[in-house]
Amino acid sequence: MAKRKRYSAEFKAKVALDALRGEETMAQLAARYGVHANMIAQWKAKIQEGVVDVFTSGKARKAKSHEDEVKELHAKIGQLTVERDFLSKAFGR
Repeated sequence: MAKRKRYSAEFKAKVALDALRGEETMAQLAARYGVHANMIAQWKAKIQEGVVDVFTSGKARKAKSHEDEVKELHAKIGQLTVERDFLSKAFGR
């Protein structure tokens, strides 16, 4: 089985920015960089989604990060509660 090739963030950004410029088609970019056109399209979409974060203030980014962390911790608490209840019933406590 062949290993998947991993590309650096710098390479992905360079290719995606070239795709955003629109000077070449996806097929031309794929041939030039040796990457499948679908990957380039995915990287391009990721840049377009993430461009808003460039203009977001640090406080807003921290608040979003904090909200995500709180959601993750609540999910973990729920999981641990279910496991504890299951084990307490299993051992007859």
